[in-house]
Amino acid sequence: MAREVPAVSPADRPLALLNARIVDPAARLDAKGALFVRDGRIEAVVTDGDPGAVGADYETLDAAGALLIPGLVDLRAKTGEPGFETRETLRSASEAAAAGGVTTFVVQPDTDPVIDEASVVDFIRRRARDSSLVNILPAGAATQGCLGERMAEIGLMAEAGCVYVTDADRPIMNSKVMRRVLAYAKGFGMLVAHRPADPWLSEGAAATSGEFAGRMGLPSAPPEAEKIMLERDLALVEMTGARLLADQVTTACALEALERGKTRGLPVFASTSINHLTFNEIDIGDYRTFLKFDPPVRGEDDRQAVIEALASGLIDVVVSAHAPAPPEDKRLPYAEAAPGAVGLQTLLPALLAFHHDGRIPLIDLIAAMTVRPADLLGLPCGRLARGAPADLVLCDLNAPLVVDPDALKSRSRNTPFDGRRLQGVVQRTLVAGRVVFSV
Repeated sequence: MAREVPAVSPADRPLALLNARIVDPAARLDAKGALFVRDGRIEAVVTDGDPGAVGADYETLDAAGALLIPGLVDLRAKTGEPGFETRETLRSASEAAAAGGVTTFVVQPDTDPVIDEASVVDFIRRRARDSSLVNILPAGAATQGCLGERMAEIGLMAEAGCVYVTDADRPIMNSKVMRRVLAYAKGFGMLVAHRPADPWLSEGAAATSGEFAGRMGLPSAPPEAEKIMLERDLALVEMTGARLLADQVTTACALEALERGKTRGLPVFASTSINHLTFNEIDIGDYRTFLKFDPPVRGEDDRQAVIEALASGLIDVVVSAHAPAPPEDKRLPYAEAAPGAVGLQTLLPALLAFHHDGRIPLIDLIAAMTVRPADLLGLPCGRLARGAPADLVLCDLNAPLVVDPDALKSRSRNTPFDGRRLQGVVQRTLVAGRVVFSV
């Protein structure tokens, strides 16, 4: 079922993007060509020769060989609005997203108030429509207050426009409640996203159990905490037939459970974050709190297993896990610091590192940020097909980039990529054919 995306005013003039390297994972296309936009939608994609004379009514842009891909779709981002606007507003998050080539992102429901009823869903959609540069879609809470005790009004939130339900960082401990959420969500064709983490094992953990955590003196949780909860969720999916997104799978043992579930044909999907693809526990160094995430960074063996799972397609989606935090929440002892990092603006260049290293084909990397997340939510974006929304990114694939926190658009600057050298610079981002970011 195709979902309606909040309206962004289309560009006034049709646009012709010429001499681009067009990569569209949905069509398995990687070719030189031209793309034409009219009334906010893709009018034509020409890759089989000279596009011919361009009409006088078109605005033309010579891409000069730059990479042209669908706008990124990020399934997991947090803002501070409503309730914590000093961390991030919908507007500032949209500016960071536009600068990073993210044209659609899903905001998490653990705000204040929690997005657990239709009126708050409607508020987010209206605020996004009035203030955002990109498409912002709300996720609804699976349980009231994200407390895991009583199911939220999933049906009413679905009608109001939420795109999936989740309790964000909080696992739903009560299996009866989780079963009800899955069964009820299935009736509305609603995806359920759930963090696989056994709360009794992982509560208070700042690191992954092992030699490193012991040497650093950090409270830790075993990797099996992720596997245990995922195994339970897979059993409940088998009972209910509901669609489940395992939210940020980060350990090799959980990947084994995920593979068994997929092999049995269960409607289960998985995401991982760019942070867990990039960093391991050694990167914490001298207690770098910008490397404190939830789930925590893992050992190198787990990181390599996650990379291989993305390459094989076992992991479906990569998310930014954008979680802004002010300095006063990060400049604390490691175990006490707030988890999370900003990531909307660095998602694309950080993921392109796996292309430059020859680990994962470019078209598959882009699929994990475009067509796959779009298809999970039934969105028409994430592809370069005629009639699709003209949400586009032009990127210089090989341009060097040194991440400077002061250059980030987010209100918070808690990036683990501070000073990191990457390759891939977003030149232009378009939403509905309208340029929302340009270098």
